[in-house]
Amino acid sequence: MRFKFDVRKSVRLRKNPKRGIGFEEVQDVFLRPYYQDQRSDMPEQFRAIGWVGQRLYSVIFEVREDDEGEFYHLVTLWKATREEYELYEENS
Repeated sequence: MRFKFDVRKSVRLRKNPKRGIGFEEVQDVFLRPYYQDQRSDMPEQFRAIGWVGQRLYSVIFEVREDDEGEFYHLVTLWKATREEYELYEENS
């Protein structure tokens, strides 16, 4: 699984206390069981809810392709809400 993202945005997210991590760390969501649903149609975006260390996070991503094949373009992330925590517990 390959990931791409805006490095400058990752730095801003890491500095934001409501986020607390960047795209580099949130890739760990995809290493463990996670909950996924479709967030929007245009562009087609998905939400994954999963664990990074001891905290549950949500990450929005798009599935894209380049010359090397498919990759996940990470759009944004945040600490999971209570509703997202419940979704994760019910479906993972």
